[in-house]
Order: sequence, then C-alpha cells, then structure tokens
Amino acid sequence: MSDFLLELRSEEIPARMQKGARAELEKLFRRELEAAGVSVGELTVWSTPRRLALIARGLPTATEALREEAKGPPEGAPDQAVDGFCRKNGVTRDQLEVREVKGRNTYFAVIEKPGQAVADLLSAAIPAIIRDFSWPKSQRWGAASISTESLKWVRPLSGIIALLDGEVVPCEVGGIVSGRETKGHRFHSEGNIEIANADHYAGDLREASVIVDHVEREAMVREGAKAAAEAAGLKLVEDERLVVENAGLTEWPVPLLGRFEDDFLDVPPETIQLTARVNQKYFVCEEAANDGQNRLANAFICTANIDAVDPAVVVDGNRKVLAARLSDARFFWELDQKKTLAEHAKGLERITFHEKLGTVADKVDRVAKLASWLVFDAKEPNGDHQLTRKAAELCKADLVTEMVGEFPELQGLMGGYYAAKEGLPVEVSEAIRDHYKPVGQGDEAPTAPTTVAVSLADKLDNLLSFFKIDILPTGSKDPFALRRAALGYLRLVQANGLKLSIDTVVHAWDGQPRHDLSAKLTEFLVDRLSVQLRDEGVRHDYIQASRDWQGHTDMRLDRIEARARALSAFLASDDGVNLLAGYKRAANILKKEEWERDGTEPHAYAREPAEKELTEALALAAPKAIDCVQYERFEDAMSALATLRAPIDRFFEDVIVNADDPQVRAARLDLLARFRDAVHKVADFSRIEG
Repeated sequence: MSDFLLELRSEEIPARMQKGARAELEKLFRRELEAAGVSVGELTVWSTPRRLALIARGLPTATEALREEAKGPPEGAPDQAVDGFCRKNGVTRDQLEVREVKGRNTYFAVIEKPGQAVADLLSAAIPAIIRDFSWPKSQRWGAASISTESLKWVRPLSGIIALLDGEVVPCEVGGIVSGRETKGHRFHSEGNIEIANADHYAGDLREASVIVDHVEREAMVREGAKAAAEAAGLKLVEDERLVVENAGLTEWPVPLLGRFEDDFLDVPPETIQLTARVNQKYFVCEEAANDGQNRLANAFICTANIDAVDPAVVVDGNRKVLAARLSDARFFWELDQKKTLAEHAKGLERITFHEKLGTVADKVDRVAKLASWLVFDAKEPNGDHQLTRKAAELCKADLVTEMVGEFPELQGLMGGYYAAKEGLPVEVSEAIRDHYKPVGQGDEAPTAPTTVAVSLADKLDNLLSFFKIDILPTGSKDPFALRRAALGYLRLVQANGLKLSIDTVVHAWDGQPRHDLSAKLTEFLVDRLSVQLRDEGVRHDYIQASRDWQGHTDMRLDRIEARARALSAFLASDDGVNLLAGYKRAANILKKEEWERDGTEPHAYAREPAEKELTEALALAAPKAIDCVQYERFEDAMSALATLRAPIDRFFEDVIVNADDPQVRAARLDLLARFRDAVHKVADFSRIEG
C-alpha cells in the first residue's frame, strides 16, 4: 500500500474560501480515483493562506485487471447493428464470442482491461482536479491569460508537489510541472524546501515556520488570544468565526495584545467590536466592573503572521490602524446625534421599501398604525398606546444614519442608543433597539409590551405587504426573509401568550376584511408552525387535525398549537392509541356504508349492554368535551375523550354492526356516527396518518 501527497501552492487564498476549497479538493480526488477503480479511504486535507494539501494513505500500487462482458445482438442480425455493437465496446467482429441464449446464438464482447499503475492514474488525475476545481471567484494570469482556455485558479498557481511513496508523480498543468519542492513561511524561511514523502511534509514545513494543519492554527489563535487577555487581567470576547478567519490569514499565528485610547470607549461597545472585527480582524476584551458586569476594555488582540523580534512594533502599527477606524466610528456617532431620530426619520421618504409597496416611510406608517391597534384595541399585548406609537414611528430612523450606513448589522441597536441619548423614555429606546428580534433560533423573544407590539407589527407588515402583492417564498428562495418573519411572529406569540386572530389583524392592517389574504397568511404560518414544532416531536398531521374551529379554519395560531400539543400528548398514551384505533374502525365502517346522520331518533329495540355503555359514555363525554374545547381547555377535552376508549373497545368486541335487522343496523351505525362526531369536536382525527 502507498501514501500519496499532493500540495497545490499559490498566492494568498482568501480565508473565507479555504473551508470550501478543502471539501472541493477531497471531492475531486475521490471522483478521479474511484472512476479509475481505486478505492480511497480516509483523507487528510489541510489549508494555509498559500497552499492546499492532501494526504491519501493506503492506496494500492496498481489496479487489478478487469474482465467485462457485454451482450450484443443475436447471430444473423443486420450488419449495421453488429458493427455498432463492436464500436461501442471497442472490439472487432473476429473478437466477438457466440453463445447460446434461450436457444438462440448471440454475440458477446469480452473486454479485457489490464491493471494500471496508480502513479499513472494520478498523473492524469491531478490536471483534471486542478482544471475542474470550483472557486467562488477565480482568475487567469500571465501571458497565457489572453486565452479563455488558460488555467484558472483563485490566485496564481505557482507550484505542485505530487509524491507517491516519495517518488514524484509526473504531471504538468498550465506550464507548472510537478515536483517535490515547496516554500516555507514568506518571512521566516528562504529558498525552496525539498519534501521527502508524505510523512515528512508537516514536519518539514513546521521547521520552515508553517503550521500546515488549519485546525492546529485555529487552536493556536484561540488559546493564544485567551492567554494574552488573561495575562493583562482581562477576559477575551470569544468569537469562533474570527478564530477561523485569523487562522486562514496566517501560517504562523502569534496573538498579541495592544491598547487603544480610553476616549474611544464613549462610542457604543458594539460599534468598537464591529470596527475591530470586520475591518481589522481583531478580538476585543472585557474587564470586570464594580457592579459585577463585564464592560469593554480599551484592549484589542491582533494575530501576527510572524514571530516578531520586537512585538511592540507590530502592536503599535496595528493600534494606529485601529485608531483611525475608531476615529471614523466616533465621528459617525457624534455626527448622527446632531439630529433627532424624528429628523432622521424624514430621510426614510427617500428609501424605497419595494417598488409596489412605496417607501420605508410608508412602511413605518403602516407599522405604527398596526402597533397602536395591537396595544389599544386588541390589547395583545396590553401596553401604552402613546409609547408604542412613538417607538414605531422611530423604529427605522437609524437606517439613514452614518453609523448604520457603515455597519448595517447595527440597525435597531443604534436607534436604541440614539433614542436613549435623546432622552426618550426607556420603553421607546428598548423597543427601537429590539424590534427586529427574535432574529434567529438562539435569539430571545422580547417580552416588554411596547417592544412586542412594534416587533409584531413590523413582522406582520412584512408578511401582509408581500402576500398582498403575491410575492411569496418559493422553494429555497426567500429574498424578503418572509419565513424568518413568520417564525419571529410565532415565537413572539408563544413567548407572550398572545391570542391574535389573523383575520382581525388583517382587518386592522388593511382597513377592511380580506378573507383571501387572511387565509393565505394563515396557511403559511401553519406551515411554519409545523416546521417549528416538528423538532419538539409534534407531528404535522396533529397540527392539521387541530386547524378547524367552529366549522372554519382557525386563524389563531396559539390555539392551533395548544390543541396540537394536547393531541400529541394524548395520542402518546395507551388511551389515545386505542381510541384512535377505534375511531379509524368506526370511520371506515361509516365511509363504506356512506352513512351520515339525518337527525332522526334511532328505532327502539333491545340494546346490547355494550351499546348502552357506549351511549351513556357519549352522553357524558360529548358535551363535556365540547365545553372544554369552547373554553380552550384542550387537555381536559382529551381526558373526556379518554373515557370513550373502553366503551368503544367493548362495542366492537360484543356488537355486530351489520345486523340482519335494517333498523338495528341503522341504530348501530348512528351510534358510531355519534362517536365519530364527538371525537371531531375535539380534533379532526381523519387527518391523522397511520
């Protein structure tokens, strides 16, 4: 068995592309070798800013000879058919064999494929891998770049190492010939490095100040940054994405701590962190305050790509660059405060929300109207009308500020800061700050009434506005994040125990009833609810079984959810399982007989004890279940149904439904229909699968 090393060396590969490049290299390597009949086991794939490397262990030295047979046309077939069969299989007529198949002589082609040296297969595979490599962005270079047939790579490719058990695998791509030489660290190593084999590769590069294993470099960044912060009595603000990025920017990472001027701490900490992270790829630190809370420190941690003789020089250079960036942020912070949020909000008239939906100012008007209705008329949530209106009118004002123009991630957050600086009530500033929440799965849903109202109104307006003009998510495409808005709406309703009916919301938003719009949005929200609850074990068919209310589609998502959860718990019990089986049996009999109740009283006859028991149980359970459902006590409604489990089981054990007497048969079918209808008052069991 053989070990193979492949290194593709180039100019700096962007850090954000390295993970995908590792996966692409592995995929293409497996594709090429498996297509040639070589089984590939576990691969090691590494990346640095200047190289991709792959090590495959346990490769065979050669492939086995293969014998393949292909059945052709029968003897006596037209010459055209026989010649075509020969061309397809690369044989001549005199190489065909004739065998009897079902009493008829038939041509067979026997193709002998000799084994191949894996080194030869690799020589052909490497150019194919390089030419087929898919990068998010790539370029051509040099004199050959005038041709569209020239080699493309993320950055100019400069070297190829291809070693099989220490022997060079010869190949050439775009004028670059494979060999065993590479280069070490750009500053800590001079000249070429000769690699003996795959086993020596990582060690030889380490001696040349290159840590080729990206996972090891990530650990060096993570642990080194934490140690640097602790040495200064600070706590690192952890950022795993930044760890990966710094590891992708360096071949010999050395985290270093520096300080910036205290005056910059007057700027909101999120702005400092974003400035450091986005623009400079720096970590920030916190220090413990007297109140027990951690606060941002005037410290940053940069990751150098050299082991500097005088680290202070490196730190000072980075400090100057960061200071320039922080000066810009402070300028934006101070400039934005020269206007009130209300003055900033006037600029929303110049921003188009959507060509069919007007400006962002138009959207704000709709949000303010709906938020006011939620707290004042619907009282879901029950909050202060004036505070809610104020917060809604200003919630998008920071979109036209300089700070949000520089850092769009800070929208909402900066509005909250500016509102607080302006002296607006805390309820207003918090609502502006948090009205985009919840954004993702791990984001907490707001509970302050003013915030909840503005957040709900904003998400509902997004949904209703686009649904009204028939712009809905399709497949994986959701350009206006309507699925996220729907999940945000659901989480706000759940976290705050709200009882909002979509039809009344639509009426308040549009000024008139719009059943088509209400039904369309409800359907969409129910689908999102199904996705959300699926991870909690609540099946989608339980939600479908809980969708009707008093003969119509229920437009209160909270009620559908409560019903579905109660149904899920009930059907997980023995009573629920057996009652469902009894219901299915009754429903199948009624469907087969096409039986529907006509309201007439059944014929009097001597009833079996099991019939009497079921009749009496229905007389008690049915009205109780209806009453519980009416008052939304769904667990109690399920408990009422549970009392029917034993009577329906005994009925099917002891009673013959299809009695000879047609009147007796009709009475028994009517009893089953009463049982089915009683169950349907609690949930539509016909929609339950299985």
